[in-house]
Amino acid sequence: MNSTPAAAPVTAPLDDPRYYLANFRFVLAWVAERHGDLLDAAEHDFLAAFAVLPEASQALLVRMVMRKGEHFRTSRLRYPEIGDTEAALAPLVASGLVEAAPELGLEALFRQLRLPELRRALAGEIAAAGLPAATGKAALLEVLAPRLTEPRRLADWWPAAPDRVVRLAVMATCDRLRLMFFGNLRQDWAEFVLTELGLQRFERVAITPDSRAFRRRTEVDAYLALHRLRERLEAGEAVSALCAELPAPLVDNAWLAARHRRLCVALGRQAEREGQGEPALALYAQAGWPEGDLPGSVEARIRHLRLLERRGAHAAALALAEPLMKAPASEEEAQALGRLVPRLCRRLGLSPPASRREPAPRQWTLTLPPGPVEAAVCDHLHRDAAPVHYVENSLFTGLFGLLCWEALFAPLPGAFFHPFHHGPADLYREDFVARRRARFETCLARLETGEYREAIRATWQEKHGLASPFVHWGALDEALLERALDCLPAAHLRACFERLLGDLKANRAGLPDLIQFLPEAPQDEPRYRLIEVKGPGDRLQDNQRRWLAFFHAREIPAAVCHVRWAGDGA
Repeated sequence: MNSTPAAAPVTAPLDDPRYYLANFRFVLAWVAERHGDLLDAAEHDFLAAFAVLPEASQALLVRMVMRKGEHFRTSRLRYPEIGDTEAALAPLVASGLVEAAPELGLEALFRQLRLPELRRALAGEIAAAGLPAATGKAALLEVLAPRLTEPRRLADWWPAAPDRVVRLAVMATCDRLRLMFFGNLRQDWAEFVLTELGLQRFERVAITPDSRAFRRRTEVDAYLALHRLRERLEAGEAVSALCAELPAPLVDNAWLAARHRRLCVALGRQAEREGQGEPALALYAQAGWPEGDLPGSVEARIRHLRLLERRGAHAAALALAEPLMKAPASEEEAQALGRLVPRLCRRLGLSPPASRREPAPRQWTLTLPPGPVEAAVCDHLHRDAAPVHYVENSLFTGLFGLLCWEALFAPLPGAFFHPFHHGPADLYREDFVARRRARFETCLARLETGEYREAIRATWQEKHGLASPFVHWGALDEALLERALDCLPAAHLRACFERLLGDLKANRAGLPDLIQFLPEAPQDEPRYRLIEVKGPGDRLQDNQRRWLAFFHAREIPAAVCHVRWAGDGA
């Protein structure tokens, strides 16, 4: 099957004044070719209608698509490369792609008009409400909203309006097409511009014509439904209303089922904040426990158990927790259960199960002048012969990303389906590592043969600046890279990389803040140490504790530096 390199030139040069139109046409052609079977008649009609528009009208529509919202004042739709706005609008209105005189609710009216204009347009209503002339926009809306509930056209709200408000009628269609292209709604048309400017560069990965995020239209519908519900949740809508519209999960699509679980957790957390315990329990239960071949959410299970505990349902919580203790899904779950189950047992008068105590990390305390805490420790410890770098989650993950680049960017089905991937689309799915196990083993084997240093250096040179989910180029310069390759033992790197592969999402965070290289250390002593910095009142996070326990078990030199400020009386 033919394939297309992901980094083939697809962006229009920015010296073309209508560069954005060329990029939009590229997306439409890509979607029509690869997702045509997922489009309905109205969407095919849009593609056909757009294709026969005058170019100026096409450009104006794309300008509207790239802006926020659906309503636009014609006075704010002036672009030199388009020319006469009204002339460009006319074909859009005639084809039904733009509504010429939409009705506006009061909130929409307030978004379109400035405060002085609102005072003129609503002068009678403002006077009737007894509001002072100097009333601000937010106060006006609060008072007038209960009085003015019926939507009207701008000409009815304000007969003397100096221009019109039009509505883009196909924003939802364009969002759907964008979703099918990118496989998400986080990315937008700016990707083309940033790429053309050189601010973003992406790995070239062969993309087969049938490689795409969605296989069925129902999957696109499900993604959009979940996305809109999350938007409404973030806008403050009541959880009860959102739960009533929550669709059933697509159990035959693992990544959409995972999105459904995450939304359930978010809804459950908000229900807890609102004091709605029973709905929260139901949401956590729905997301937390396995269904068929789908795993449950660890976060949802732990929140479910903790909420049961807070509500006094200790026996019910223990009955759910005990089977999990036998085979926890992750270190995170094992850590949480190791704290929860003994508490439940004590409250029920039962003997808690035997548990292995978490090893205490090596710790020491420094008294320093007040300032940014990591920088203060870094400056205090730094020596020319023992340099200290602030690395946090960038060094070990960066070395992993460089060594395993070819495995991470392997052109597997469903991993890459457009030219703007920051990393594989399936990075955090349950089978990500399993699908690439042999590739990862080939990469890690270089740690045994000694080839890893040259492999990492070669990738750093060849791929420098390309988007990667693990390599943060600004935090990994050549001097740091060389010191790390000189001082970090291959066995320590392999142990850390294998732990990363055990849970890429959870384990990529929680690594220590600082690394101090000790190149002059005796041959039989470590030539580096990792340092987690904690300022006054700061505590270790759970993921940091898990990494420190791992370092202790593998005899990897790591410690916690507690800082207290000079003169604070401590």
